[in-house]
Amino acid sequence: MLTFLMWIVLFVLCWPLALVALLLYPLVWLLLLPFRIVGIAVSGVLQLVWEVVTLPVTILRLLTGRKAHARP
Repeated sequence: MLTFLMWIVLFVLCWPLALVALLLYPLVWLLLLPFRIVGIAVSGVLQLVWEVVTLPVTILRLLTGRKAHARP
């Protein structure tokens, strides 16, 4: 909603710039889409590595019945 209101203000103050921004927005979105996909993939790989690293601790907690913050 805030973005729409800012666009309306831009349209009132300088309508040619607002129309250019309106036309260029889909092109910029398409250009940035591969970077977003790569970011999602890298995030997934890092999460997988973290889960593999912490798996032994998780299994140990399950087998011993300890909670995450329990004191010995």
